[in-house]
Amino acid sequence: MHQLSRQQARRIAVRAQWLHSDRPTDLLDLVHQLTLVQVDLTAAVAPSADLVAWSRLGAAYRPADLEEALGNQQLVEYRGLIRPAADLALYRADMAAWDRTSDMLGGWRRSNRDWVEANRGCRLDILHLLRAEGPLPAREIPDTCEVPWRSTGWTNNRNVLRLLEFMEVRGEVAVAGRQEGKGRDRLWDLAERVWPDDTVVPAAEAARIRAERRLRSLGLARQRAPESPIEPQDVGEVGEPAVVDGVKGVWRVDPDLLDQPFRGRTALLSPIDRLVYDRKRMAELFEFDYQLEMYKPAAKRKWGYYALPVLHGDRLVGKVDATADRPAGVLRVDAIHEDAPFPKAVSTAVHRELRSLADLLGLVIRL
Repeated sequence: MHQLSRQQARRIAVRAQWLHSDRPTDLLDLVHQLTLVQVDLTAAVAPSADLVAWSRLGAAYRPADLEEALGNQQLVEYRGLIRPAADLALYRADMAAWDRTSDMLGGWRRSNRDWVEANRGCRLDILHLLRAEGPLPAREIPDTCEVPWRSTGWTNNRNVLRLLEFMEVRGEVAVAGRQEGKGRDRLWDLAERVWPDDTVVPAAEAARIRAERRLRSLGLARQRAPESPIEPQDVGEVGEPAVVDGVKGVWRVDPDLLDQPFRGRTALLSPIDRLVYDRKRMAELFEFDYQLEMYKPAAKRKWGYYALPVLHGDRLVGKVDATADRPAGVLRVDAIHEDAPFPKAVSTAVHRELRSLADLLGLVIRL
């Protein structure tokens, strides 16, 4: 059982996410290490995937690099996450067994399976249409569902979109790209036209490999965590057991990251960067108070609509409230929130990162 201080745990996490001083130089290598980059097209500053790549690669990154990698299918979008195309082989067995797994596990999985089965006619209509005319956005696909999708959220009665997402998990359809212009809607096509025809990795082996890669990308993860329907936040028995001073419970750590030298740097992060996405882990290891406030009324926001967490070394030290005003050609910095007063070196580094961000966006910075 490894005994880790909070500082050691933080440094392991930062190194695993390639946010230490040795910047990576290749986008594909970066995504392979991270295993995934979440798709979120909120454009208050920049789409999250661009922020994640830029915060690691720096001035070497341009959004066109990501578009090219998706266009030539070196990277693919699966369930709202950008992944290396080769990783799809690790999901094929689960896709093929989706109906059986849903039945065995019950609960919301069985309910989802039953809803898809109840709309079998619509599913076959979609497959026939995509084969003839795909790729298509969901809004151009007729809704022939017999049973509507019920939800308390934004997907209520969005039958075609919800069915497409379940068909994606079944391995029948895939995101072939996104429409140009406002909205950037997903374009759906038959999976066989989009995904590589890789050998299927058996389910148990694939689950172990996914857990190993997840731990390698996080450095430190819970052995057990609440269930997540898309990407787990725990890693089971892979890695080695560890406890962190002042934090309850057992963790698993990537042994290759133990006792490694550490040199940090300053970085501005996407609000859904993997370093901060698991808010419980973030609070336990980094003791950082943060929420994404875009869904709050403006009067109730503490840090801003889309405030960017500030990483300095192995600490999260503040938030930057910035807005990309593209019609005016300006990156407007509305506030820099310092959790504790920044030393001059930190303030200088934050401003340097903001200038780099403005350059990425082709905007003039206004402080």
